[in-house]
Amino acid sequence: RYEPTWGSLDARPLPAWFDEAKFGVFIHWGVFSVPSFGSEWFWWYWQKEKREPYVKFMDTNYPPGFSYEDFGPLFTAEFFDPNQWADILKASGAKYVVLTSKHHEGFTLWGSKYSWNWNAVDVGPKRDLVAELATSVRNRTDLHFGLYHSLFEWFNPLFLEDATNAFNTSKFPTSKSLPELYEIVTKYQPEIIWSDGDGNAPDTYWNSTGFLAWLYNDSPVRDTVVTNDRWGAGSICAHGGFYTCSDRYNPGHLLPHKWENCMTIDRGSWGYRRDARLRDYLPVEDLVKQLAETVSCGGNLLMNIGPTHDGRIAVVFEERLRQVGSWLQVNGEAIYGTKPWRAQNDTVTPAVWYTFSPKEGKVNAIFLNWPVSGILELGEPRAKLGETQVKLAGYRELLKWVALGEKGMVIALPQLTPQQMPCQWGWTLQLTDVD
Repeated sequence: RYEPTWGSLDARPLPAWFDEAKFGVFIHWGVFSVPSFGSEWFWWYWQKEKREPYVKFMDTNYPPGFSYEDFGPLFTAEFFDPNQWADILKASGAKYVVLTSKHHEGFTLWGSKYSWNWNAVDVGPKRDLVAELATSVRNRTDLHFGLYHSLFEWFNPLFLEDATNAFNTSKFPTSKSLPELYEIVTKYQPEIIWSDGDGNAPDTYWNSTGFLAWLYNDSPVRDTVVTNDRWGAGSICAHGGFYTCSDRYNPGHLLPHKWENCMTIDRGSWGYRRDARLRDYLPVEDLVKQLAETVSCGGNLLMNIGPTHDGRIAVVFEERLRQVGSWLQVNGEAIYGTKPWRAQNDTVTPAVWYTFSPKEGKVNAIFLNWPVSGILELGEPRAKLGETQVKLAGYRELLKWVALGEKGMVIALPQLTPQQMPCQWGWTLQLTDVD
């Protein structure tokens, strides 16, 4: 049994499914999806920091005295079709999904008994959005279902009182935050608890180790659940299951501990923004690059979308997810279930990233630029004459190659028309019998 100490909890082995999955989709959805302006931090920027664009937006478009709480009934989700969402998630090639069950605004997407009149069953959709998505994902896909949960809430009076007391009182975690965590685990059995938002309070204030000990010992998901590292000030990148270290974290080198790169397709926001421009959305080439870089360095990629207040996954997000899915249909062997190789990227040709498939004993070289010459030089593999074979994923015939001394090889790529290309962005060479 695990003790409620970091020493004991950090020694728990990460369930194997998470490292094998490699790719997940993050979904930021909540009352902030109603103004859908600027950022999911809308309430904080408008009311606390009083940032000019947010104040002006409210003054121009809403009557005087309109409060953030008034957005609650406008979070309607009338177009939310959980089966459609599940089908898009499946088509993306993702192996897990993480839904924001509650963001820093405190609004819960399930009918929490600890969030009276500020939840999706009492206000707005009048639906248990967490339950509906969990059911559809489990019935229609093989994705693991996870939940994001914010520890703190910006304007909750109990949290503000504890903060005033320098966190020597703990009214908020004992009456709100912890009961919610136990509630979502017992009710929905998520296989990921993605914690966030420590409010500058230490993990002792949140009793994070007490909760995690229960999660790992006695909860219904004790054998399969994975957790991240955001359990109180100072725990990030130091304690918990996998490390996130920061938002959009992509170190570009191998880390000794399992980690995740959580990033957004919309460069500027996690929640949906009506004011986003096309250039704000990362093109699929960038998403494939992020996936290749992240996985080669031992990480998982958690790619975020923000649905609309009425429950739609905007067409631009759906397109990006389906594009990544089509890329994975061809190149998935270089991603799923792989391990980092001895080299992460190539020493001679930039934008070549390596992974290793242990079952097949294959080295995968994912190259992001197709050379004009049709010749690709790799500095890392040690090829063996008469033994090493080179294949292009999605193309039938073996490729010709020449060794460059002890280390390195030159590979002749097939001459293909754009229509014959196995995919459009990023390609995989599968090398067998290389040291």
